Order: sequence, then structure tokens, then C-alpha cells
Amino acid sequence: MKSTLVARYYATGVQIYRWGDTAWTFVAPDAVLSADAAGKTRVGTHYAGPTWESVSGSKVAGAVAQRCIADATAIPWLSLTAVPSDRTGIFRGVTFIQRVHTTGGLAPSTPGTTTGEQARVPYTAEYFFYRTE
Repeated sequence: MKSTLVARYYATGVQIYRWGDTAWTFVAPDAVLSADAAGKTRVGTHYAGPTWESVSGSKVAGAVAQRCIADATAIPWLSLTAVPSDRTGIFRGVTFIQRVHTTGGLAPSTPGTTTGEQARVPYTAEYFFYRTE
């Protein structure tokens, strides 16, 4: 099978964490997707699921297959399997997603003060979306 790159988007946003009694737990991402690294051309959003949604309404959800710590000061790079979408649009038929070139986004290194407290940690990343043919 051959994989074809169908989109490359840049994410700028936050990784959301919640303080339990003893540790921070990842909740979800909240990011804007842009077609350019400067973030001038908004093309969609990235949120819990994990889910990516284009401004036209095309969506794809993924599940982590592999993690790679490329930088100890940033969230891991990821390989994700995708649930192909039947909706029309850029994400139609996407089967594989990569998250690379991450900055920031790690859980806070200091404890929270109250159970349920949320931390929104800034991050950036590049996402590559592939279709298998």
C-alpha cells in the first residue's frame, strides 16, 4: 500500500491538564490549525478525541500508535492511526497522522493547589495527514 500526503498543518494552542490529588492528568488539546507556520491562514481546529476539524467541517479522529521523545522540553512526536471519515473535504479517507516538531505542552512541573485545577500549557506542532491507497 502507498501512503499519500494530503495535508500539512501547523498547530498553535494549548495542552490542557487537570490536577488530581497527586498528579497532573492530560485532558485535551485546544489548538488552531494553520496552513502556514506564521499562523496567518486558519484552516481548522484540533481538540479532544483527538480530533482535527477543517473550517469546512471535514473531520478525522485518531488514536496514538507510537510516541517518540525528540525533545525533553516538549510533548512527544506521535504516529496516530486514523478512523477514515466519509465526510467530504480534506480529511476524507485519512488513515494515518504524524505530529512532529513539537514545542512546549508538557504538564506543569509544580503541583496544583486544588483538585480539579486546570493548567493550559502553550504548545506548537506540525501535523501531517496521509491517505493509504
